[in-house]
Amino acid sequence: MVDLDFAVEGASVATHAVAPLLLLALRITNRTPQIPIRNVLLRCQVRIEPTRRRYEADEQERLSDLFGIPARWGETLRSFLWTHTNTLVPGFETEGLTELPLPCSFDFNIAATKYFHGLESGEVPLALLFSGSVFYADAEDRLQIDQLSWTKEAAFRLPVALWREMMQHYYPDGMWLCLAHDVFDRLYHFKRAQGFATWEQTLDALLETEGGR
Repeated sequence: MVDLDFAVEGASVATHAVAPLLLLALRITNRTPQIPIRNVLLRCQVRIEPTRRRYEADEQERLSDLFGIPARWGETLRSFLWTHTNTLVPGFETEGLTELPLPCSFDFNIAATKYFHGLESGEVPLALLFSGSVFYADAEDRLQIDQLSWTKEAAFRLPVALWREMMQHYYPDGMWLCLAHDVFDRLYHFKRAQGFATWEQTLDALLETEGGR
């Protein structure tokens, strides 16, 4: 049976993707080098481990929408799913290095986006859980398939600064806000009625109304 180990050695921003994308440098080690790997259809579940770092007071305040008040964090601070991703790893014998794409969203309805935005600095502890199919040739050069063990994992601490760099690249000096259709229609009607040229002017006017701050 083929035995593979995984380690994340770094991360970078994909600058030419159609949507925000990080690339994790993933090293795969073949613990059974006598069995050359043809390729690996790799699947990965990426989870955020919020208990594995400390939080400053202002970070705690911004994360209250996600975890509640800090007094309850002993109950609410739990590992949660960020995303699923997959990639096709080309053949190798003892070690292979590949890029694992990590699609990101700026939608503030998503827990991971709220979490990243709530952090000032430091790192985000990640747990990567691997599954998939390993293709190799036996001693008679016949194609064989093994399934990755469900115990295959890797840990990585993603710099918050890198996430901010990525979002600044894809949404320079801007934020992304998703609204329900009826709310957008009312907001758009208000914008037209007031003669505002930009959405920033529209929202500023609403925030400055009585009780808006």
